[in-house]
Amino acid sequence: MTQKAAGLDRVAAPMRKPLEDYGQLVKELAGANAKALTLFGAVVAGSFDAERHTARSVLVVDRIDLTMLRRLAQHGVQLGKGKIAAPLIMTPGYIKASLDTFPLEFIEIKQQHVTIFGEDHFEGLSFEDGHIRLQCERELKAILIGLRQGLLAAAGREKFIGALEVDVADGLMRTLRGLLWLKGQKDGKPATEVLAEVEKTAERKLAGVRIALDPAARHGWDEFESLYHDVESLGEIANAW
Repeated sequence: MTQKAAGLDRVAAPMRKPLEDYGQLVKELAGANAKALTLFGAVVAGSFDAERHTARSVLVVDRIDLTMLRRLAQHGVQLGKGKIAAPLIMTPGYIKASLDTFPLEFIEIKQQHVTIFGEDHFEGLSFEDGHIRLQCERELKAILIGLRQGLLAAAGREKFIGALEVDVADGLMRTLRGLLWLKGQKDGKPATEVLAEVEKTAERKLAGVRIALDPAARHGWDEFESLYHDVESLGEIANAW
């Protein structure tokens, strides 16, 4: 079995053919400049829901080629309809130089990814705890600022307050994974397990976070207030760790 076939076997079944075609499109447009295409996130984690998710990827290239990116952008509408997000574009040098700046994003990729062509640039990544801790603290503070500003902008409209909770879900989950990493839990886990492990380690229930991570739950003022206090507590935990 080829590397490509083995990788696509881990992809959500409805997305295998669209992503195989996407890989071929990238190869045609980037040519020898394309070093690898790596899928990450829900599409390879067994939790992909076409109603809520898009397939995310990283295209690793030798050099940034704006003309190629422009040509790829011309396929954006078609790819979007197929639930395929625009790829992150990185060079090997960028990856190496950014581990101290964006460790949470790279941990997210490292824990759940499949390389469908080229060399895997993410499996062997390592991170310094100090960089992870700093970004966890920064992300949690940014979420609190965003919740406060969003509350003011909502001008009392309940539906906008609820939408704020859902909007912070991705950033929260990356941060929770980072907190677990600091405690030596470095394997990729489903979101529900990540939250349960953080609650266990922190010795605190995070009902507001749990609701924010569930798009089917009710999202209103009470839930918003619970989420805000949970994020405050997580900030204190990150600082202590």
